[in-house]
Amino acid sequence: MNKMVKNSMSLLLMIIGLFASFSSLAHGVDETTKQFLEANQGAAIFPFIYIGAKHMVTGYDHLLFLVGVVFFLFRSKDVILYVSLFTLGHSVTLLYGVFSQININPYIIDAIIGLSVVYKGFDNLGGFKRLFNYQPNTKIAVMIFGLFHGFGLATKIQEFQLPSDGLVSNIIAFNVGVEIGQFLTLAMVLIILSFWRRHLSYLHFATITNTALMSAGFMLMGLQLTGYFIT
Repeated sequence: MNKMVKNSMSLLLMIIGLFASFSSLAHGVDETTKQFLEANQGAAIFPFIYIGAKHMVTGYDHLLFLVGVVFFLFRSKDVILYVSLFTLGHSVTLLYGVFSQININPYIIDAIIGLSVVYKGFDNLGGFKRLFNYQPNTKIAVMIFGLFHGFGLATKIQEFQLPSDGLVSNIIAFNVGVEIGQFLTLAMVLIILSFWRRHLSYLHFATITNTALMSAGFMLMGLQLTGYFIT
């Protein structure tokens, strides 16, 4: 196992190990952002763009799903297609969920987001074909899970009773920020993967990496379901 593989696997395992400490932030925001949201009145375009970007950059559940989505995509047009489907899905439900005041238990929706990580890791391992002799439509699956990820984003915003004054522009700005954050983090992921793909170890350790993704997804589901039953 070369040094790059060791570093990549160590980074992934470190992220998984930090989930327990991150779980306390799973249904909220940091204190500074919380104070701003509670005190804000009227349109605040740039602050909401920043908050949206920050949430996506630190949103480990969204990032793990995206890692699974692009792991075996080697052509730029495929990356653009799948990421666009995911973006369309979470943009629709983010805006619809907030403006229509669709209230979903945050623990349940985040457990489903954890399930999306499990699904993509399992799909990358060829689990559906091996166990069920059936391959679901990956494009449809990515878009459907994108819808759930959008509801997850919407629940974060709905925790705060934002004033109606400037709400439309603020939520649109938040969504723009989410897309900016997604672009930045996805670019970082693709750079790391592009370097790793130059080595034969990339395919050799694909099973370990995607098994780790599944483990992370199960851990996320367990944390959220535990929170649901004890609160």
